[in-house]
Amino acid sequence: MIKKAVIPAAGLGTRFLPATKVQPKEMLPIVDKPIIQFVIEEAVSSGIDDIIIITGRGKRTIEDYFDFSPELENHLAHDGKYEQLEQIRTISTLVDIHYIRQKEPQGLGDAVLKAEKHIGNNAFAVLLGDDIVKSTVPCTKQLASLFEQYESPILAVERVPDEKISSYGVIKGEEVDHSLYRLSDVIEKPTLQETPSNLGIVGRYVMTADLFDCIKRVPRSARSELQLTDAIRLLLNERPVYAHVLDGVRYDAGDKIGYLKAVIDFALERDDLKQELVEYLAKKRLAPEHDGPT
Repeated sequence: MIKKAVIPAAGLGTRFLPATKVQPKEMLPIVDKPIIQFVIEEAVSSGIDDIIIITGRGKRTIEDYFDFSPELENHLAHDGKYEQLEQIRTISTLVDIHYIRQKEPQGLGDAVLKAEKHIGNNAFAVLLGDDIVKSTVPCTKQLASLFEQYESPILAVERVPDEKISSYGVIKGEEVDHSLYRLSDVIEKPTLQETPSNLGIVGRYVMTADLFDCIKRVPRSARSELQLTDAIRLLLNERPVYAHVLDGVRYDAGDKIGYLKAVIDFALERDDLKQELVEYLAKKRLAPEHDGPT
């Protein structure tokens, strides 16, 4: 059973500048809950009880968020705000979390490699800190179940529209079961003419510990980065690697449009927000030329 997970969260968040100059993109709120909490809750719901977050400079607020906050807790208790107090206490007791700092942003492969000593020889999950997946069965649990069945590394993919294909690592492979592919190649950010499929890798993986050796063998790019897709390409030459078309809705919350879609969709699920938001959106649709609030 997969019990350990790595969450790379050291990126600079340049797509959300200037907000991310001082605020980690993983801490941007989806209504009133930061992106990374959704990711951690998915991991916990998938049976994971040991998480290592790879952070960088300017990411200290992630550590503070999942730590105890005695002053805030005492204030809420004093004011009788017991529901909020319970929410705050739950955040700090979700799961065992450890932190390692990636001193320079040197690619996703380098970030995952930082976790090698902590992971040891165990199989482990990787969940990107700015990807949210809404699904009946948690996405990581979907992968973990298939890992148990096939005893091989497996990653999540989704069908990507042509105009976005060059932003993804794309798989080439043979379908061996419904929504399950055995990989023969992985291509990082291909052009539409080069792409072997429309199945792009998203931010969920279940990997075996021999991935670390493959990362070490990957040559660094011109920007001194280690690409995880290059390591997976080496790994699939040594053992079967699979890809699963995720069953759910994935939000790239590190992208402005993906982030806004997540905020709207999750707000519409809230009883305290839905009615007023639906009314507002309906008015905007009827009067799109109006630039301000109604």
